[in-house]
Parts: sequence; C-alpha cells; structure tokens
Amino acid sequence: MNFAGKTAVVTGGSRGIGRAVCLELARGGANVALCYAGNEAAALDTVSACESSGGHAAAVRCDISDSGQVRDLMDTVLREFGRIDILVNNAGITRDGLLMTMKEQDFDAVINTNLKGTFLCMKAVARVMMKQRYGRIVNISSVVGLRGNAGQVNYAASKAGVIGMTKSLAKELASRGVTVNAVAPGFIGTDMTAAMPEAARSAVLSAIPMGRLGGPEDVAKAVAFLSSGEAAYITGQVLAVDGGMSM
Repeated sequence: MNFAGKTAVVTGGSRGIGRAVCLELARGGANVALCYAGNEAAALDTVSACESSGGHAAAVRCDISDSGQVRDLMDTVLREFGRIDILVNNAGITRDGLLMTMKEQDFDAVINTNLKGTFLCMKAVARVMMKQRYGRIVNISSVVGLRGNAGQVNYAASKAGVIGMTKSLAKELASRGVTVNAVAPGFIGTDMTAAMPEAARSAVLSAIPMGRLGGPEDVAKAVAFLSSGEAAYITGQVLAVDGGMSM
C-alpha cells in the first residue's frame, strides 16, 4: 500500500506487533515515528530496519500514561515531519492474576498504559487530524477484550475499553475525514506469548480453528489496510485477527 508522504506514529513500536507495523508502513513509504518505553537498543534497531525498507524513521522515548510526555511526543513528530496522518496505538502491558489476588497497583498500571495511554494519544492527535481533514487512527485491542480471559480482569477491561473509545471517537471525527478503527489480535507469536507454559500454550492452540498462533505480520497487514486510503469508508469497526478464535 502506498503511504508516500504520510507520517505515522506507532506506540510500542520497538518489538513484536509494533515493530511489524512500523516495517509494514515503512515499506509503503511512510515516515515512521515509533514510541518506546525503555528498550532504546530495540527501538534503534527498528528505526534502522524501517529505513532499510524505504521509509524515514525516528524513535522517541515516551511514557504514554503521562499526558505531558505524550504532548511532547506529538510536538516532536510535528517538528520533524510536519504532520501526523496515522496513529497506531499499540503500546500495552500485562499484569496477570486472578481477581481475588490481583494487587490494586497491577490493575492501575494496566489501565493507565493500555486505556488511558490510548486516550491521551488520540486526544493529542485529534485536533491535528481534524485541521488536516485527514487521519487514520488504529487502536490495538485484543480478542481478550471481546471475550474475556480468566486471570486477566485488568487486561480485558483495558482492551474492551479501547473498543468503546474507538467507536465513540469514530462518531466524533467521521465528518472531518478521520477514521478510527480497532484491530483485535488473538494469540500472536511475540515475547509475551513465548513466556506461556507449554500446557497453557496447548490449550490456546486447541481453541484456534486455524490451529496455530498468528504472526506479528498478520496483524501489521490488517493495521496497514485500515491506515490506508483504501479504507476511507471504514470507521468504528473492530477487525479480529485471531485465526477464527472469536467466532
């Protein structure tokens, strides 16, 4: 897909799904500004890979749960590239545990990053995109936000909340040429799923009609489509990339 002349901000862009999204957009010619929380080496490696793929890229450290840092992130991107056409809210964390034993700080940490962070990033770019009368916002939710998962009350709440925000903001911005959609990945082969015990991994695979984990590239291609001009008449939607798991 052609993203020449477009600038994308991808949060959590240094690894996993975020890295794959950065590379997919860069291959289409986009300028990519990736936000990372702490792993500078991984972020710089992604920048290098993006530029090798044909795009211009930059890495900016940012805690997306901090409104001041989010404003600084977007200001930096605007100074560097002049505009923001695409926002992909990918950054997220987990702090799993059963509700009866879940610590309040673990609930708050997940909500602050996954839900509040998405809100802050959308708020920071909404005015820019409205003024341009063009924009694509793609939020990364999860199949867990659609169907829940034992031991992930906080994560499920954050990802279900992302879907609610997506649909609400889509209605607010549709008349200004800005679309807002969500992608809900199933179980994707990333560092997060690699740490799963073998028994849990087998149980997950048995629940996926396609019988395999997805790859970050599977999600990235869906994000790229929703970020493109070809998806101009699609807004407020949730696209599950889960091998049929949520059917």
